[in-house]
Amino acid sequence: MPQSLLTPLQDEALTFNRIQHAFFTREGGVSTGLYRSLNGGLGSSDDADSVHENRRRMAAFMGVHDDHFLSLYQIHSPEVITVTEAWTHLDRPKADAMVTRLEGLTLAIATADCGPILFADPGGRVIGAAHAGWKGALHGVLEATLIAMEKIGARREQITAVLGPTISQSAYEVGPEFKEQFLTIDPTYASFFVNGNSAGKSFFDLPSFIGHRLKQANIKHFSSLNECTYAHEMRFFSYRRATHRGEKDYGRLISAIALNAQ
Repeated sequence: MPQSLLTPLQDEALTFNRIQHAFFTREGGVSTGLYRSLNGGLGSSDDADSVHENRRRMAAFMGVHDDHFLSLYQIHSPEVITVTEAWTHLDRPKADAMVTRLEGLTLAIATADCGPILFADPGGRVIGAAHAGWKGALHGVLEATLIAMEKIGARREQITAVLGPTISQSAYEVGPEFKEQFLTIDPTYASFFVNGNSAGKSFFDLPSFIGHRLKQANIKHFSSLNECTYAHEMRFFSYRRATHRGEKDYGRLISAIALNAQ
């Protein structure tokens, strides 16, 4: 398949020699209906053959065979896997982040409003990928990813982190019990909330919260694509948009990073 049919977003901050990355949009796949078209979600109810063809296309873009295009069984946790070998989609581990220094493997994170963060230390030849919804970000998945990268040779001052398409604050209205979970941990987190459209409701700024946590973890090289999944239906899947419409399911976006052979 011509790679030109895929329309991944990329960031100059992650443009390093022999490191490939892509924040894939929903364009360039074979899925139909609610999942049109590049649905990479193994946990969705989409036709399995379509999902695997979509993932094969993304793997080809990343320059790896589809059996080296690795995903997790994501559980909104701070759990991180250090990848030492490939696994199949049937035995993917339960976690929300991966790190590796192995060449020829692609780390692929699935999202549909949560924050996909790709990490790279080009000097240490270590990469990482994390799925950070509000729960994972609040309970430490970003910091755990950085520690896991350091354990296999990364240096924190050399790590670049980039946030891909994520739901924006204007589309993320939450209830008082949600906000209270943040304020219980740190009252200063009130700065990530503004008043909502009705009493007791707030709008939460997940992208800024992710950036704050990474800054507090001494990551000096952080950037965001500043793309809202909810607002741009033609480009991105969104769990919240699907929920508001009463749709039975939703597609998943894939964000991926790989070390190419030297």
